[in-house]
Amino acid sequence: MAERSKIEWTDATWNPVRGCTKISPGCAHCYAAVFAERFRGVKGHPYEQGFDIRLVPEKLNEPLKWRSPRRVFVNSMSDLFHEAVPDDYIASVVDVMVRADWHTFQVLTKRSRRMRDLLRTCLRFAAAKPHIWWGVSVENQKHGLPRIEHLRSTPAAVKFLSIEPLLEDLGTINLSRIDWVIVGGESGFGARPMLPQWVTSIRSQCREHGVPFFFKQWGGVRKKRTGRLLDGQTYDEMPPTTLRVLSA
Repeated sequence: MAERSKIEWTDATWNPVRGCTKISPGCAHCYAAVFAERFRGVKGHPYEQGFDIRLVPEKLNEPLKWRSPRRVFVNSMSDLFHEAVPDDYIASVVDVMVRADWHTFQVLTKRSRRMRDLLRTCLRFAAAKPHIWWGVSVENQKHGLPRIEHLRSTPAAVKFLSIEPLLEDLGTINLSRIDWVIVGGESGFGARPMLPQWVTSIRSQCREHGVPFFFKQWGGVRKKRTGRLLDGQTYDEMPPTTLRVLSA
């Protein structure tokens, strides 16, 4: 059985890599790092080594064992394209995604240059698969907008943006060849504020370009209190999926 996820836009998580390092302002209050470091030194715990980078090859074949189709967020506790993860290991992870085609896989990275380069070369075999969605994180103009250009230049069949935490007004975004946009505010201790006009601007641009818009949360220190309503409604739009049920 997959790890069931409370993340609103996925069903389950799969972590054949654990740990990461911070590379941009969006990483400042990383939920995964906070969670993992709580267990550093706890013998036998999956995060006994805290948030240090670690390959977990025993997790590689998990999705092949999950008969029930689901949306799977790949490496919710790491970044598949971290520089410490070897190309051949990334290819092994992606090979499982290709074979487990009854699921929809959601791959998200801040290391967009490396993803772009590998999707053009050794991962080209997976780029056109409609059940594998390739995405980049976008938190501000300086770091986030260039990632969108890297993503757009890939041969990926499905491309998406996770604009979370949204830290400033992004202005006009080029949404051509983008298939899905998620927007959310930062949550937890020290959460930086997100202004409503930043969100509604993105929603309007998605409407203009016909891009599905998913509003994840307002965030804040008490995210349950601030909730998910935007102008009185929730937005749970997604691209079409290819989920299918396996025969017995």
